[in-house]
Amino acid sequence: METFPKIISVDDHTVEPPNVWRDRLPSKYQDAGPRIVRAPLKEMTFLGGKFAPVMGSPGDDGPIGDWWVYEDLHRPLTRLDTAVGYDRDEIKLEVITYEQMRPGSFSVPERLADMDVNHVQSAVCFPTFPRFCGQTFTEAKDRELGLLGVRAYNDWMVEEWCGPEAGGRLIPLTLIPLWDARLAADEVRRNAARGVRAVAFSEIPPHLGLPSIHGDEWDPFLQACDETGTVIAMHIGSSSKMPSTSPDAPPAVGSTITFANCCFSMVDWLMSGKFERFPNLRIMYAEGQIGWIPYILERADVVWEENRGWGGVADKVLRPPSELFAEHVYGCFFDDAFGLKNLDSVGVANVLYETDYPHSDSTWPKSRQVGEDQMGHLDPDVVDRIVRGNAIDLLGLTEDGLWAGA
Repeated sequence: METFPKIISVDDHTVEPPNVWRDRLPSKYQDAGPRIVRAPLKEMTFLGGKFAPVMGSPGDDGPIGDWWVYEDLHRPLTRLDTAVGYDRDEIKLEVITYEQMRPGSFSVPERLADMDVNHVQSAVCFPTFPRFCGQTFTEAKDRELGLLGVRAYNDWMVEEWCGPEAGGRLIPLTLIPLWDARLAADEVRRNAARGVRAVAFSEIPPHLGLPSIHGDEWDPFLQACDETGTVIAMHIGSSSKMPSTSPDAPPAVGSTITFANCCFSMVDWLMSGKFERFPNLRIMYAEGQIGWIPYILERADVVWEENRGWGGVADKVLRPPSELFAEHVYGCFFDDAFGLKNLDSVGVANVLYETDYPHSDSTWPKSRQVGEDQMGHLDPDVVDRIVRGNAIDLLGLTEDGLWAGA
């Protein structure tokens, strides 16, 4: 392509600096809140979609890494958290320290520089330690501390990560206390008041021991999102259960079918009736890719047409699911040539672009090249919609693609 639009990535990641919670929690929680400890690794496995690290004690043998410690949780920083800049064959499941990761993973100036290298103008960033929708705080025992932890992360996200130094190029994505839908609604409104237009949520809440979206438990949260125009962003793995086939399946199996939870989740939403009740609601699936969407829409329409009478949706899903998808759902991709060849069956207006920096799947520093190779058959105005236009509209960015709240 002669020109390729500056990318607005709707799925990148931040690795939180060590001081995020120490700087923001009340003094009585300084030793109880999330903190970094440098310690050896005793053992670590990743099988059947389950990540299981064990932290060693001082003086033990084993590679040294930086660990987040919070209540009973010991979570190490790993090479998979920040893999960009490494050869694919060098990316392994291993613990690392902050000094061993690319500075753009946790530092705003270096992040902006790496975005420049990658033809990226603006980026939405999901968390690392809190996990993709704040599961870490949801699983904690102390609810008061958990709520403070969520709010502290959101304050850091808005005021520092996406603060003046970022110049509007980093777009805030905040968390909610998943254990209480009314508190979640309050947090959505608190952040919407300072210009935040996206909140993280779980693709399949029951996997976290939480209610499904088919009941009314989440309605206060959904109402807040509907009223404020806050987009619900669901990342693969945000149910803490990556797709797999067996307890001993290697990670390659789960990596191949990472889209599966998005697939299940989207059908949940399309058959839930929530889009009828909350007409301004918008949802997006980060890193879910788009090639699978056309068949699911086809099948959902057939089921709605033929089976809604006994399928439990006739009284709440009043239009074909494909129509609801077109108005409410966005698929996100970074490398999906098949999906782009079938773009008309997905919908140009329902597709967003991403780079997944700094994860192992990231197309950095060649996201422009990948985009040009896969979108060369599309009209320039279509490419512009996918790469930046749809994100500008969905996230309420300025015409220049910057966060207006900066």
